[in-house]
Amino acid sequence: MSLMLIILAVTIGLFIWGKFTPDIVALISMLSLFLFGILDLKETLSGFSNPTVIMIAGLFVIGEGIAQTGWTAIAGKKFVEWAGKSIAKLLVIITFGSGVLSGFVSNTGTVATLMPLTISSAWSMGTLPSRMLMPVAFGSNTGGLLTLTGTPPNIIANNALTDAGFVGFSFFEFGLIGVPLLLITLLYFRFVGYRLLPKNKTNNKPVDIESTLHKWIAAYKINDDYYRLRIRSLSPLINTTIDSWQFEKEYQVSIIRLKRRHPNVLKRVPAFEEFPSHKTELRYHDIITVKGDTEAINKLMIKFRLGLLPLEPITDELKHNLINQEVGMTEVIVNPKSILVGRKYRLGDYFQRFGIQLLAASRNNKPLQDKEIIVKAGDAFLIRGTWEHIGDLKKQHENLVIVGSPEGMAKNVENLSSKSYIALGALVLMIILMVFKIVPGAIATLISAGVILLSGCVPVSKAYKSISWTSVIMIAAMIPMGIALQKTGTAQMISNALVEYLGYIHPVALLGGVFLLTTLFSQVINNSATAVLMAPIAILAASSLNLSPAPFMIVVAVSASTAFLTPIGTTTNAMVMTAGGYKFMDYLKVGAPLSLMFLIISLILVPLIWPF
Repeated sequence: MSLMLIILAVTIGLFIWGKFTPDIVALISMLSLFLFGILDLKETLSGFSNPTVIMIAGLFVIGEGIAQTGWTAIAGKKFVEWAGKSIAKLLVIITFGSGVLSGFVSNTGTVATLMPLTISSAWSMGTLPSRMLMPVAFGSNTGGLLTLTGTPPNIIANNALTDAGFVGFSFFEFGLIGVPLLLITLLYFRFVGYRLLPKNKTNNKPVDIESTLHKWIAAYKINDDYYRLRIRSLSPLINTTIDSWQFEKEYQVSIIRLKRRHPNVLKRVPAFEEFPSHKTELRYHDIITVKGDTEAINKLMIKFRLGLLPLEPITDELKHNLINQEVGMTEVIVNPKSILVGRKYRLGDYFQRFGIQLLAASRNNKPLQDKEIIVKAGDAFLIRGTWEHIGDLKKQHENLVIVGSPEGMAKNVENLSSKSYIALGALVLMIILMVFKIVPGAIATLISAGVILLSGCVPVSKAYKSISWTSVIMIAAMIPMGIALQKTGTAQMISNALVEYLGYIHPVALLGGVFLLTTLFSQVINNSATAVLMAPIAILAASSLNLSPAPFMIVVAVSASTAFLTPIGTTTNAMVMTAGGYKFMDYLKVGAPLSLMFLIISLILVPLIWPF
């Protein structure tokens, strides 16, 4: 038992020291338990097969799907609109949102969904993610207390109560304490906690599409030669193909995009032709986006009886009509040893091999206005293609260098596509499967993540990159610590001593002792394991004193779910650690005052709502 206490103390010490990353500390702890003979091999590696760990990994994929398909960008924009210019208001909005959502969705699911848009909103408001992510985690932990199924400790406490022959809690009964605690959390972060949150600089700043487009407009002078034309009823273009008219050769005009005003699903006529080919057939009322000088466009309009449509401001035009969830733009630079050097290309051409379209060119930081370009080393091109094809260009590193972050830009496109609704449907499916307990939570998460992957909302390669492996490994490696504490009898010994010393002083004193002990354990072991450990002890203590076990079960659920002092206190704490750049002491500094407030509120309200 003494050896167990030493390993526990060293583990906590290493977390506080911060010399090693949390996952390394957790692995050291796990291996120590095996090497000193406290756990066998199966127990040591049990965390890596734990459903919670698998569910967390799947939730990161689902969160990436929501981000990649535009929902994060839209929600982040709405959050910023609602907050106005007030960072404090944004803090309250995201904390409240995470709290309410986690009452019906798992805490980990809530954080995985809100984390990308919280990061985006923080940067948009001119603040740092570290000033917002911890409130999201703490808000979701507290919001889990709003319903019976909000968090596993609630279910564990309720089942322990009914198994002992007592009346269980109703679905919303936990909300009687959960609502006041969520309000306390909001007020705490609004007036106190925000001042304690660290200002950690991280490299997860999302791409600002507006500023990127402004930069391209200035660098490539692309604001003067884009037009949108409508094919009128008497136009000779109707029912002909693009190659019939030699637009590039005869008129020096390139067709960039085509929108069908009358798409036909049965005849496989799509609403958009993002990259019209020479064989694309033109139809009445089609709207074509073209690139060319004003004189050429005027000739085109007169000869082919085309109507000129008004353009939005060029930044909005590019963002709304040339960039979407499927298609994007980026900037590339030609390498000195590239095989492209010396070759002649025409701006506006579409290259089937690479799946890209050349929109504009620049040399020595000056835009090239010629229609045909003989490529030189160092030339920069603005290209357009599907996000997948743009990603594939990284394989052409011997020829081209991609500038900036196309992946980041893709996540901040606000337009929605069919895949956006598939991703949202996958999230809703997960919620339904969990709420109605159709399948276990881990299976529900894997099903939804599978829908995200199979539908192409997130490519498999990006899915693996989206998972925070530091968080996953740390949680998996720390689960054996809970097994060791129970197996060695260390937890039982400490629990019995606390009950013996406090039980006969006053019921509130015993209630406080249960709260503190549960909180202590939940800082270093899984909160579900903590609830399993403490529930029977609390029932036994209450029964021995002829007290109702209900208030003690509520306190077990509250203190197990609201472990704010360490990054491993809850899964959600661990999930935001890397994204927020948090250290062990950040949780202690921000979480200690809130934990103290929760203790005081619980000792006042719980006996009033659930009498002894």
